[in-house]
Amino acid sequence: MRIIFFGTPDFAVASLDALVQSKFDVVAVVTAPDKPAGRGQQIQASPVKIYAEKIGLPILQPLKLKDPEFIDTLKNLHADLQIIVAFRMLPEQVWNMPPLGTFNLHASLLPQYRGAAPIHWAIINGEKETGVTTFFLQHEIDTGDLLFQETEVIHPKDTTGDLYERLMTKGANLVVKTTQAIVDQQIKPQAQKESLDLKIAPKLTRETGLVHWSKNAEEIYNLIRGMNPFPGAHTLFQGKNCKISSISPHAETIPSLGIGVWDTDQKTYLRVGCADGYIEILEWQMEGKKKMKIEDFLRGYSFNF
Repeated sequence: MRIIFFGTPDFAVASLDALVQSKFDVVAVVTAPDKPAGRGQQIQASPVKIYAEKIGLPILQPLKLKDPEFIDTLKNLHADLQIIVAFRMLPEQVWNMPPLGTFNLHASLLPQYRGAAPIHWAIINGEKETGVTTFFLQHEIDTGDLLFQETEVIHPKDTTGDLYERLMTKGANLVVKTTQAIVDQQIKPQAQKESLDLKIAPKLTRETGLVHWSKNAEEIYNLIRGMNPFPGAHTLFQGKNCKISSISPHAETIPSLGIGVWDTDQKTYLRVGCADGYIEILEWQMEGKKKMKIEDFLRGYSFNF
């Protein structure tokens, strides 16, 4: 069975590697064009491209997925199946091309958390469980018929980074399982069940990561876990933007700490009041500075309150 793999970040590399190690015939890889990144804006290839080059897989990097030349190249590869992991939305003429279809790996238990950031939103919303899903593509994003799902517990201290790593591995295994089931004609696609309580996972914005101290301690804790390590939760502190990476929530009130009121002994703690208690900052990064543990920050900072 001839397979074309679509993917860009390291999350997709795990699945591609699992397919290669399982001896599936990946005839080409489609990934994002090289682009400038980092402070020096050096041109960088995607993790999927770097991996594909390393093992000698043919690589396609179309600027536009409807480009006639790209479409012709896909047709000439005569793929039986296409597999999508962390790639942009495909036009129908692409996903509908192979005879065995195109399936996608999504990092949630669909139909919950359709969208661009399912891992982040599961933690931000305080979920206790999530998972990975494979499904066939169709017109509406993340709505196609389900193939397989596997669950994953979200631990109380998990960050998006922690959960990302576990789902990356679990997802890679599920991609192999799904591919083999398609080869063996052992799939039974099931339509997604729609309901009124579906939670979505839209693209993250700067506003998403803004800490609102008027919320309760658990909500703030979940937001900071969910935005760690990327893109980061943030707040304004004495006129400077600060990215918060670790906190300790306290659901107990201190009379002097009203909502949004900051307090420190200038040696061991920095805390701020919230709706039902206070938040103790453990690690953060001030604008223009490196990330620091709060004790190190306090030793070198002059407060004006």
